[in-house]
Amino acid sequence: MLCFCFTKFTHNLAVGLVATFVFSLGFPMPASAATLSDKKSRNRAEKALRDGDFDLAEKSFREILSKNVQDQDARLGLSHTLLKQRRLQDAYDQAARVILANPLSARGHALLGQAILASGNFRESVEEFRTALSIKEDNSLAVAGLAMVDFYENRLEPCLRGLRRAVSMSPNEPDFIFNLGQAAARSEMYKEAADAYERFLVIAPKTDADRRARIRGLIDFLRYLGKQGSLYVPAGRGTTVVSFKSFDSRPILTVRVNGQKDPLRFVLDTGSGMSVISDQTANRLGIRPVARGGLARAVGGGGKFEIVYGFLESLEIGEVKVESVPVYIRRFFDDKTPVDGYLGLSMISKFVTAVDYGELTFTLVRQRQSGNLDLLQTPPAADLPPALNSLTAKAVEIPLRTTSSGFLSGEVYLEGIEKPLNFIIDTGASISVISEKLAALEELSNYLTPNRMRVFGAAGVAEDVKTMLLPSVRLGTFTREQVNVAILDLESVNETAGFIQDGILGGNFLKHFRVSFDFRRGVIRLEPLNQTARSAKPGEM
Repeated sequence: MLCFCFTKFTHNLAVGLVATFVFSLGFPMPASAATLSDKKSRNRAEKALRDGDFDLAEKSFREILSKNVQDQDARLGLSHTLLKQRRLQDAYDQAARVILANPLSARGHALLGQAILASGNFRESVEEFRTALSIKEDNSLAVAGLAMVDFYENRLEPCLRGLRRAVSMSPNEPDFIFNLGQAAARSEMYKEAADAYERFLVIAPKTDADRRARIRGLIDFLRYLGKQGSLYVPAGRGTTVVSFKSFDSRPILTVRVNGQKDPLRFVLDTGSGMSVISDQTANRLGIRPVARGGLARAVGGGGKFEIVYGFLESLEIGEVKVESVPVYIRRFFDDKTPVDGYLGLSMISKFVTAVDYGELTFTLVRQRQSGNLDLLQTPPAADLPPALNSLTAKAVEIPLRTTSSGFLSGEVYLEGIEKPLNFIIDTGASISVISEKLAALEELSNYLTPNRMRVFGAAGVAEDVKTMLLPSVRLGTFTREQVNVAILDLESVNETAGFIQDGILGGNFLKHFRVSFDFRRGVIRLEPLNQTARSAKPGEM
């Protein structure tokens, strides 16, 4: 349920050389005094960077550069500072100036790669990281960068190896340790994840109280999960097909929680990494918080909501049962289509999942170790759900990435913009979204409509939301024309996504397809329900 703003990086940089002289009372400063002053300034800048005082670090590095524009170490320090502040264009520009002067700067290439990766351009970032390692094979910033590419592209084993190596090389770099915690948690190594987060709190700057509170709550939750044994344990049959309702382009399923006879209404939400249950439903079922901590930023209302963790003994969908299911507990604001919860990716990732918007059916087939759909015939072939048979024969397969926050992200093309944009693939959003920054581009300015919307988010209700009517939106080889989108501030999403998300592909796009998710292989399959979703011709936008 999120969005990414496309940032275009400029490769042609004009570099001005300025000769700066320091005088005291009209005479040159003695070399020893100048050297001592420079050393103090550099130490102050580097200490501020380590302490998280990025304003002071930026000011100090710029002061050094005002005296000597050719000071490459100061410029790289400035680039790193700007990267920490998520000022990606400026960080890129400073690193690129160093590389222009010194093409063999390993740190320059690594910082360039980090800025490009954070912008969502994976291909070019990998080139920069590999260049950095060809120059200096133990550059920890490049090692960590390649590991995060593996993380986003669902290669967890090499990701963990890379991050552990980066941490061993730079044990006091908090970003590496935090990323290791994320990768360990996704790999269900909860003790290692909790240990990494605790180490992060020890060495990270004490400047962000909200973030530290969130991490403390997360550590408590991970410690709790580590005591529960295996999570998301499949039980019951290996396959099921159930009907769903869709009042607003979202699949609403009937599920049972903790063996209760009364069914609950859950939205299938591929825009949520973990499942969610409403505070009212949790209270009614006697589901108590097992941990809590900090405030999360999100769309709507005041922009923040309290993070509360819960734990379900079991969750049943048709004839499939999954035991030991972690959940978030929070308030739901949508009173128009009330539901009890949202079924997140972690819950359904043990299965190949098919959503047939035409037949209004939802299919789960338990994955075998191979992750190959041809080998997933747990029932006899004749009993294999038609949705998966159809998808196997006809659908187009599209690779997906996973953000740090657990969302599925795919490359989307919009008319008028040449490069691919990263969009969250979100069955839990009734309408598609683009970010305010993307909407501000001149290429999209003519598509604004006079219509306004009311949007329900995790943090409340956003009123009077602007909309656009995009002439065409393409995912894989399939193009939908005249797609209505809401325009939202997605900075809260991008703070935790790891790489920028420009938008969300919601139900008003997905409902024209049969959609299958193969999480182990990191792909989505699309099959159009009719000819309104045409396949793009070679070379076409």
